[in-house]
Amino acid sequence: MPTSQVELRVLDGANLYFSRAAVKLTLDLSAVIDAPAPAAKAYASALGLGATRPGRIGSGFRQRFAIRVVGHIVRRIAREAGIGRIGVRVRPDSDVHRLVVAFPWAHEQRARALAAAIVEVVDAFGAEQSELAELVTAVGDRVRNEPPGNPPPTLRPKVPVVAVTGTNGKTTTSRMIAHIGRAAGLHVGWSSTDGVYFDGELVEYGDFSGPSGAGRVLSQPGIQLAVTETARGGILRRGIGVASNDVSVVTNVSADHLGLGGIDTVDQLAEVKAVITKITRPRGWCVVNGDDPRTFAMRLDSPAKCWVFSRDPDSPSIRTVLDEGGRATTVLDGFVTVLDNTSDAEPLVKVVDIPMTLSGLSHYNVENALAAASAALGLGLPRAAVIEGLTSFSPNENNPGRMNMYSIRDFTVVIDLAHNEAGLEALLEIMNGVRRPGGRLLLALGSPGDRADEMVAAMGAIGARGADRVVIGHKDTYLRGRPPEELDAVFRSGTSSVGVDDVPSFPTELEAAKALVGEAGPGDVVAVMSLQDRASLNDWLQSEGATVDTPEILKSKVERAQH
Repeated sequence: MPTSQVELRVLDGANLYFSRAAVKLTLDLSAVIDAPAPAAKAYASALGLGATRPGRIGSGFRQRFAIRVVGHIVRRIAREAGIGRIGVRVRPDSDVHRLVVAFPWAHEQRARALAAAIVEVVDAFGAEQSELAELVTAVGDRVRNEPPGNPPPTLRPKVPVVAVTGTNGKTTTSRMIAHIGRAAGLHVGWSSTDGVYFDGELVEYGDFSGPSGAGRVLSQPGIQLAVTETARGGILRRGIGVASNDVSVVTNVSADHLGLGGIDTVDQLAEVKAVITKITRPRGWCVVNGDDPRTFAMRLDSPAKCWVFSRDPDSPSIRTVLDEGGRATTVLDGFVTVLDNTSDAEPLVKVVDIPMTLSGLSHYNVENALAAASAALGLGLPRAAVIEGLTSFSPNENNPGRMNMYSIRDFTVVIDLAHNEAGLEALLEIMNGVRRPGGRLLLALGSPGDRADEMVAAMGAIGARGADRVVIGHKDTYLRGRPPEELDAVFRSGTSSVGVDDVPSFPTELEAAKALVGEAGPGDVVAVMSLQDRASLNDWLQSEGATVDTPEILKSKVERAQH
């Protein structure tokens, strides 16, 4: 017999639905959605719902009717099982025939039994009224008698934790915060998309931006501060691995990974990322980007105080937060400056003295620096450590894969993740910032295979519009089952929309880089959107005589580009 269960996920910590461990059950309600109205109404009545209006078959109204029915089923079974008040969230899916139902859990085995009971009652659609009543009682008894099982494995940290999320900049920001922590003399562990680190040393390589990363970090002997990069995927698949954090940071929210995991819009993506702000301790700080309306709104649901950052000292978001008793970090007269209504403005460091900002030209990295300073000060780290950390944080040495710059044969090579539209625009901003007059921009585009066609085409258009020469360099280990020829076609549909049709394709990032470096001349800037070949790109460039740009060289390149 077909089952209505599509997927069952046991989320171990705070998640999209609750601020603690929850079960997420995805159901196919086709039997209810596509049934004649009298049958749907009879099913609801048999379950004890009063007056209902099922709506037209297959309609949004019928889906909303099904939401009400499923919520009632969960509460009814819970009552029969002797469970007291139970939180229930039922949400529509983009497919009108599907719903997601979620409820918190305290013991895993019993929670799984409740999920199975829900499925059984949904699968009984069309049964006689007496049979349904007996079934609800029977499954309730079964849940009541089920052994409880294990409690959630959510960690309760004994050291301060900073959780960082956002579409762009979260890795750079979390690395900056960890670097400042080390400047303050602390033993710091941090997790990110490329591994777990302790005091600057790689402990384990891999993507640890989910709950397992938090666990690995907090298990490091002698740790005094944990910085956890918290990505969308981990929150959706398993929830957040820690019960609370002391500071949460949200850098920004823009289109990325849409169409995956039931997240189809930027607003839904923002809702996922906001989870970290909801578990911030009341005495902690919720650090948000005041120039991004979606992140700025997150302060309203956080129990913590708000610390806003913005490049604009006259931003309405800064005025609002200061009036609410919060704090702000901004750029005032060229200085990274902290604002608080109870004291004078406090300058920390000149923006031009922060290497990651390219003398202030990289707006995204100015924002990352503001976010990192806010988080560090919110933790109570010394002002001197914040200054030292920001001024000694070097793109190549401390931020591998992000804005890594090299000099070779009188031109510049940039390696940067730039994994979405906003990231690519930031990369082009950096390229322009170091291009000498008369120099060209040569760009290797690339994308993992699971990105939506609209995003890939948009990156093609942005790259072709902003650069003088574009090629495609595939991430062959990240194609995720998608033929490279298909990605080529989508990229080229974007480039041709802005009049660029000559776009060669290469099987790897490294081969694309070799082709562009071979074309480059004095004053040019070559950039590679790199996800997988960062190490081999670095090795090849240095074998060709490239040298890593120091902060002093970066500053001189920016100054030379401006004249």
